[in-house]
Amino acid sequence: MSIKSDNRHLYLQVIDRIKQDIEKGIYKEKEKLPSEFDLAKLLGVSRATLREALRILEEENVIIRRHGVGTFVNAKPLFSSGIEQLSSVTSMIVQAGMKPGTIFLSSGTVSATEEDVRHFHCSREDEIVVIERVRTANGEPVVYCVDKVPNKYLPETFSHEEESIFNILEEEAHRKITYAITKIEPIGYHERISPILQCEPETALLILKQMHFDEMDEPILYSINYFRADKFSFHVLRKRI
Repeated sequence: MSIKSDNRHLYLQVIDRIKQDIEKGIYKEKEKLPSEFDLAKLLGVSRATLREALRILEEENVIIRRHGVGTFVNAKPLFSSGIEQLSSVTSMIVQAGMKPGTIFLSSGTVSATEEDVRHFHCSREDEIVVIERVRTANGEPVVYCVDKVPNKYLPETFSHEEESIFNILEEEAHRKITYAITKIEPIGYHERISPILQCEPETALLILKQMHFDEMDEPILYSINYFRADKFSFHVLRKRI
Protein backbone atom coordinates (compact mmCIF):
# COMPACT_ATOMS: atom_id res chain seq x y z
CA MET A 1 0.00 0.00 0.00
CA SER A 2 3.03 2.27 -0.17
CA ILE A 3 2.98 5.19 -2.57
CA LYS A 4 4.49 4.83 -6.02
CA SER A 5 7.43 7.05 -6.66
CA ASP A 6 7.23 9.62 -9.45
CA ASN A 7 9.25 12.72 -10.25
CA ARG A 8 7.73 14.80 -7.45
CA HIS A 9 8.94 15.14 -3.89
CA LEU A 10 7.76 12.29 -1.68
CA TYR A 11 5.87 14.59 0.70
CA LEU A 12 3.72 15.83 -2.21
CA GLN A 13 2.87 12.24 -3.10
CA VAL A 14 1.97 11.57 0.53
CA ILE A 15 -0.35 14.63 0.54
CA ASP A 16 -2.15 13.37 -2.58
CA ARG A 17 -2.44 9.84 -1.20
CA ILE A 18 -3.95 10.95 2.10
CA LYS A 19 -6.39 13.26 0.29
CA GLN A 20 -7.40 10.39 -2.02
CA ASP A 21 -7.94 8.06 0.94
CA ILE A 22 -10.17 10.69 2.57
CA GLU A 23 -12.15 11.12 -0.67
CA LYS A 24 -12.60 7.35 -0.94
CA GLY A 25 -13.88 7.19 2.64
CA ILE A 26 -10.96 5.16 3.94
CA TYR A 27 -10.54 7.91 6.51
CA LYS A 28 -13.84 9.56 7.40
CA GLU A 29 -14.56 13.06 8.73
CA LYS A 30 -13.51 13.52 12.37
CA GLU A 31 -11.89 10.06 12.31
CA LYS A 32 -8.46 9.60 13.85
CA LEU A 33 -5.63 8.72 11.46
CA PRO A 34 -3.14 5.95 12.28
CA SER A 35 -0.15 6.98 14.38
CA GLU A 36 2.78 8.64 12.60
CA PHE A 37 4.80 5.44 12.98
CA ASP A 38 2.06 3.24 11.48
CA LEU A 39 1.13 5.70 8.73
CA ALA A 40 4.76 6.19 7.65
CA LYS A 41 5.23 2.42 7.55
CA LEU A 42 1.98 1.98 5.61
CA LEU A 43 3.03 4.53 2.98
CA GLY A 44 6.64 3.44 2.85
CA VAL A 45 8.14 6.83 3.71
CA SER A 46 10.19 8.28 6.54
CA ARG A 47 8.51 9.95 9.51
CA ALA A 48 10.21 13.21 8.51
CA THR A 49 8.55 13.04 5.08
CA LEU A 50 5.20 12.19 6.66
CA ARG A 51 5.44 15.06 9.15
CA GLU A 52 6.08 17.57 6.33
CA ALA A 53 3.02 16.26 4.49
CA LEU A 54 0.88 16.45 7.64
CA ARG A 55 2.11 19.98 8.32
CA ILE A 56 0.87 21.13 4.91
CA LEU A 57 -2.40 19.21 5.21
CA GLU A 58 -3.00 20.96 8.53
CA GLU A 59 -2.35 24.36 6.91
CA GLU A 60 -4.92 23.44 4.25
CA ASN A 61 -7.44 22.49 6.99
CA VAL A 62 -7.64 18.93 5.66
CA ILE A 63 -6.59 17.52 9.03
CA ILE A 64 -6.44 18.67 12.66
CA ARG A 65 -3.61 17.67 14.97
CA ARG A 66 -4.45 17.58 18.68
CA HIS A 67 -1.38 17.61 20.88
CA GLY A 68 -1.10 14.41 22.87
CA VAL A 69 -4.23 12.96 21.27
CA GLY A 70 -3.58 12.38 17.56
CA THR A 71 -4.37 13.52 14.04
CA PHE A 72 -7.98 13.72 12.81
CA VAL A 73 -9.68 14.30 9.47
CA ASN A 74 -11.24 17.75 9.43
CA ALA A 75 -14.92 18.10 8.59
CA LYS A 76 -15.65 19.64 5.20
CA PRO A 77 -17.30 23.09 5.26
CA LEU A 78 -21.06 22.88 4.82
CA PHE A 79 -21.24 26.33 3.27
CA SER A 80 -19.05 27.81 0.56
CA SER A 81 -19.45 31.22 -1.00
CA GLY A 82 -17.54 33.61 -3.19
CA ILE A 83 -16.53 36.55 -1.02
CA GLU A 84 -17.40 38.82 -3.94
CA GLN A 85 -21.02 37.64 -3.66
CA LEU A 86 -23.03 39.60 -1.11
CA SER A 87 -25.44 37.08 0.42
CA SER A 88 -27.16 37.09 3.77
CA VAL A 89 -26.38 34.30 6.22
CA THR A 90 -29.98 33.15 5.81
CA SER A 91 -29.52 32.79 2.03
CA MET A 92 -26.28 30.86 2.43
CA ILE A 93 -27.94 28.37 4.76
CA VAL A 94 -30.99 27.97 2.51
CA GLN A 95 -28.79 27.47 -0.57
CA ALA A 96 -27.01 24.64 1.26
CA GLY A 97 -30.38 22.90 1.61
CA MET A 98 -30.63 23.47 5.35
CA LYS A 99 -33.15 25.21 7.58
CA PRO A 100 -32.02 28.58 8.97
CA GLY A 101 -32.82 29.52 12.53
CA THR A 102 -32.04 32.28 15.00
CA ILE A 103 -31.24 32.39 18.69
CA PHE A 104 -31.66 35.96 19.99
CA LEU A 105 -29.16 36.87 22.68
CA SER A 106 -29.87 40.57 23.08
CA SER A 107 -31.20 43.62 21.26
CA GLY A 108 -31.65 47.25 22.14
CA THR A 109 -31.12 50.88 21.25
CA VAL A 110 -28.01 52.74 22.39
CA SER A 111 -26.41 56.12 21.78
CA ALA A 112 -23.92 56.24 18.92
CA THR A 113 -20.31 55.59 19.91
CA GLU A 114 -17.31 57.27 18.32
CA GLU A 115 -16.90 54.18 16.16
CA ASP A 116 -20.56 54.40 15.07
CA VAL A 117 -20.09 58.06 14.16
CA ARG A 118 -17.20 57.08 11.88
CA HIS A 119 -19.04 54.15 10.36
CA PHE A 120 -22.41 55.79 9.72
CA HIS A 121 -21.33 59.44 9.41
CA CYS A 122 -23.87 60.25 12.09
CA SER A 123 -23.78 62.34 15.27
CA ARG A 124 -23.35 61.25 18.88
CA GLU A 125 -27.01 62.12 19.45
CA ASP A 126 -28.21 59.50 16.96
CA GLU A 127 -29.49 56.17 18.25
CA ILE A 128 -28.17 52.82 17.04
CA VAL A 129 -30.05 49.53 17.19
CA VAL A 130 -27.70 46.69 18.21
CA ILE A 131 -28.79 43.08 17.70
CA GLU A 132 -26.81 40.11 18.99
CA ARG A 133 -27.81 36.72 17.59
CA VAL A 134 -26.66 33.20 16.87
CA ARG A 135 -27.60 31.82 13.47
CA THR A 136 -28.30 28.10 13.22
CA ALA A 137 -28.45 25.56 10.39
CA ASN A 138 -30.78 22.63 11.09
CA GLY A 139 -30.61 23.65 14.74
CA GLU A 140 -26.80 23.70 14.93
CA PRO A 141 -25.12 27.04 15.82
CA VAL A 142 -22.84 28.16 12.99
CA VAL A 143 -22.53 31.98 13.09
CA TYR A 144 -22.43 34.53 15.91
CA CYS A 145 -23.70 37.90 14.67
CA VAL A 146 -23.63 41.46 15.94
CA ASP A 147 -25.57 43.87 13.71
CA LYS A 148 -25.79 47.65 14.03
CA VAL A 149 -28.34 49.82 12.22
CA PRO A 150 -29.15 53.51 12.77
CA ASN A 151 -32.57 53.59 14.38
CA LYS A 152 -33.79 56.19 11.88
CA TYR A 153 -33.63 53.62 9.06
CA LEU A 154 -35.92 51.12 10.75
CA PRO A 155 -39.72 51.28 10.58
CA GLU A 156 -41.82 51.59 13.73
CA THR A 157 -43.12 48.07 13.00
CA PHE A 158 -39.58 46.67 13.14
CA SER A 159 -39.49 43.24 14.76
CA HIS A 160 -36.33 41.74 16.20
CA GLU A 161 -37.81 38.31 15.46
CA GLU A 162 -37.18 38.66 11.70
CA GLU A 163 -34.24 36.46 10.69
CA SER A 164 -32.86 38.45 7.76
CA ILE A 165 -31.99 42.09 8.39
CA PHE A 166 -31.46 42.43 4.63
CA ASN A 167 -35.17 41.66 4.17
CA ILE A 168 -36.24 44.07 6.92
CA LEU A 169 -34.32 46.95 5.36
CA GLU A 170 -35.53 46.21 1.84
CA GLU A 171 -39.16 45.25 2.45
CA GLU A 172 -40.06 47.45 5.43
CA ALA A 173 -37.57 50.33 5.32
CA HIS A 174 -37.31 50.40 1.50
CA ARG A 175 -33.52 50.61 1.69
CA LYS A 176 -31.86 48.04 -0.55
CA ILE A 177 -28.32 46.97 0.29
CA THR A 178 -26.28 46.88 -2.91
CA TYR A 179 -22.68 46.36 -1.79
CA ALA A 180 -20.44 46.03 1.24
CA ILE A 181 -16.85 46.67 2.18
CA THR A 182 -15.54 43.63 4.01
CA LYS A 183 -12.57 42.94 6.25
CA ILE A 184 -11.73 39.31 7.05
CA GLU A 185 -9.82 38.27 10.16
CA PRO A 186 -9.04 34.67 11.18
CA ILE A 187 -8.79 33.99 14.91
CA GLY A 188 -8.36 30.93 17.09
CA TYR A 189 -10.46 29.94 20.06
CA HIS A 190 -12.55 32.80 21.51
CA GLU A 191 -13.29 32.46 25.22
CA ARG A 192 -16.86 33.76 24.94
CA ILE A 193 -17.98 33.10 21.36
CA SER A 194 -16.46 29.67 20.70
CA PRO A 195 -18.49 28.00 23.49
CA ILE A 196 -21.65 29.70 22.21
CA LEU A 197 -20.99 28.16 18.78
CA GLN A 198 -20.15 24.81 20.43
CA CYS A 199 -16.65 24.79 18.89
CA GLU A 200 -13.94 22.30 19.68
CA PRO A 201 -10.83 23.94 21.18
CA GLU A 202 -8.92 23.68 17.88
CA THR A 203 -11.75 25.09 15.72
CA ALA A 204 -10.85 28.47 14.29
CA LEU A 205 -13.25 31.33 13.56
CA LEU A 206 -13.48 33.63 10.56
CA ILE A 207 -14.58 37.17 11.38
CA LEU A 208 -16.24 39.18 8.63
CA LYS A 209 -16.56 42.86 9.48
CA GLN A 210 -18.83 44.43 6.89
CA MET A 211 -20.14 47.91 6.25
CA HIS A 212 -23.16 47.65 3.96
CA PHE A 213 -24.26 50.47 1.66
CA ASP A 214 -27.59 51.13 -0.03
CA GLU A 215 -28.37 52.33 -3.56
CA MET A 216 -27.58 55.91 -2.55
CA ASP A 217 -24.14 54.88 -1.23
CA GLU A 218 -25.23 55.52 2.34
CA PRO A 219 -23.80 53.27 5.08
CA ILE A 220 -26.82 51.51 6.49
CA LEU A 221 -25.75 48.31 8.28
CA TYR A 222 -22.56 47.33 10.08
CA SER A 223 -22.13 43.64 10.85
CA ILE A 224 -19.55 41.61 12.73
CA ASN A 225 -20.08 37.95 11.97
CA TYR A 226 -18.06 35.12 13.54
CA PHE A 227 -18.22 32.09 11.24
CA ARG A 228 -17.15 28.62 12.30
CA ALA A 229 -14.21 27.88 10.01
CA ASP A 230 -15.10 24.17 9.95
CA LYS A 231 -18.56 25.02 8.58
CA PHE A 232 -17.86 27.92 6.20
CA SER A 233 -15.31 28.56 3.49
CA PHE A 234 -14.99 31.70 1.39
CA HIS A 235 -13.22 32.13 -1.92
CA VAL A 236 -12.59 35.03 -4.26
CA LEU A 237 -12.17 35.33 -8.02
CA ARG A 238 -9.03 37.31 -8.84
CA LYS A 239 -8.35 38.54 -12.36
CA ARG A 240 -5.02 39.57 -13.76
CA ILE A 241 -4.87 43.19 -14.91
